[in-house]
Amino acid sequence: MIQTLMPNTNWSMVLPIAMVAVAGIFALILEMLFPKRDNNLIVWASQIGLLMAAAMLIRQFGLETETSFAGTIIRDQFGLAMQLVCVIGASATIAFSEGYLREKKIPFGEFYPLMLWSTVGAMMMCCTENLLVMFVGLEILSIALYVLAGISRVEEKGEESALKYFLLGAFASGFLLYGIANVYGATGGLGIEGIGLAWESKDPNVQALLAFGLALLLIGLGFKASFFPFHQWTPDVYQGAPTNVTAFMATVGKTAAFAFLFRLLESATAMQAIWAPALGLIAVLTMLYGNIVALMQKDVKRVLGYSSISHAGYILVALIAHGKNPGRIGPETVIYYVLSYTLMTIGSFAVISLLAHDGKESTGLDDLRGLWQRSRVAAACMVVFMVSLMGLPPTSGFFGKLLIFQDALNADLLPLAVVLAVSSIVSAAYYLNIARLVALTDGPTEEISFARFRPAIQNTCVLCAVAVIAAMVFYSPLTQFLSSR
Repeated sequence: MIQTLMPNTNWSMVLPIAMVAVAGIFALILEMLFPKRDNNLIVWASQIGLLMAAAMLIRQFGLETETSFAGTIIRDQFGLAMQLVCVIGASATIAFSEGYLREKKIPFGEFYPLMLWSTVGAMMMCCTENLLVMFVGLEILSIALYVLAGISRVEEKGEESALKYFLLGAFASGFLLYGIANVYGATGGLGIEGIGLAWESKDPNVQALLAFGLALLLIGLGFKASFFPFHQWTPDVYQGAPTNVTAFMATVGKTAAFAFLFRLLESATAMQAIWAPALGLIAVLTMLYGNIVALMQKDVKRVLGYSSISHAGYILVALIAHGKNPGRIGPETVIYYVLSYTLMTIGSFAVISLLAHDGKESTGLDDLRGLWQRSRVAAACMVVFMVSLMGLPPTSGFFGKLLIFQDALNADLLPLAVVLAVSSIVSAAYYLNIARLVALTDGPTEEISFARFRPAIQNTCVLCAVAVIAAMVFYSPLTQFLSSR
């Protein structure tokens, strides 16, 4: 009798992902059962599912690193922390979505299961070192986002942004698949842990395959993370997509790409002589381009689109520093900055969602005038978010940039540290301009085109603003909890 060896399976490692997926299925069933009612029940079901997933993730913090499902799933502190950031980002986005969708007159209940399933894909990318699982997660994340970007079916710019995102995303997926094929040919497996050993074999054919495959993987991931020059889709899609979808793709989508890129560079430390100079140049161009072009924008969503490009450059500096010396520089900086970026970005877009009113949404910078008169809470929160994005105390944005600066110096990346500091100074111009506009008291006094400041939007803004400040105050215990080994 032939005995078959079954792979080790620890189901607790995938329970958080399964919980989010099941919550999406349940939300879709509720939409079919109650198609004509409001979506409050669907929102609550989605939030409960995310809360349970977060609790499952938190319970696993502190456990030893373990692999399961034939080595395709890994449980470590970094993966758990990044999955938790994805769950927080999805929950915060859903929290302000219903009021915004009602104002935009696109109250489709299927929005919530699509967002949950997209979160599933992001979480898969955070907890694997297997290229095939990463690609499956990326496609689950992206396909749902393609639909969400064009969910406003009556808006031409929404359809255009969704089509652009889909076409360029499919193009990037081709680079990823070709890169995976080359790495598989060089290492004989789909796990990225074999990259270092294959490179050290000194076989010129193997090294050529690895170098080419790694370059293609970086191009594919660079598209999702909006690194220069793979950023072209970002400002157009951010402007054309619904504001809550923009908030989600700017945070959760990028978190997934950063998580796998972190693992990829860590596994390819032996190849740093090849990828470090190339990624260093990309980081410099990403930081400078994003901030300089943002100065010339007249639309607040495009400003934050280019801002997100520059922040991708900041995070890339932290990834390069860790990849060059993973034994000396830990994952704390990446985790902390991604969490901080998620909170301040979603909070910013929650405030911008107030510009949607009676089926229309005007997102010009001048449309922010009068917000202080309409809602001082929203205006004050927006100022906090701009201060944090700028990198000033007492916010987590300041501490996050300081940590990246220190990591860059510790990894002998002085030019990147200098460019980070200079580009942050440049960014102050457009962040301060947004803060000035929302705080103006001489805005229009009649017919202010802001949506009603619903409790859900208010709670999202206030919680994100408080969390941005609290993340700096409680930096030490927070990072110890998220990244303890």
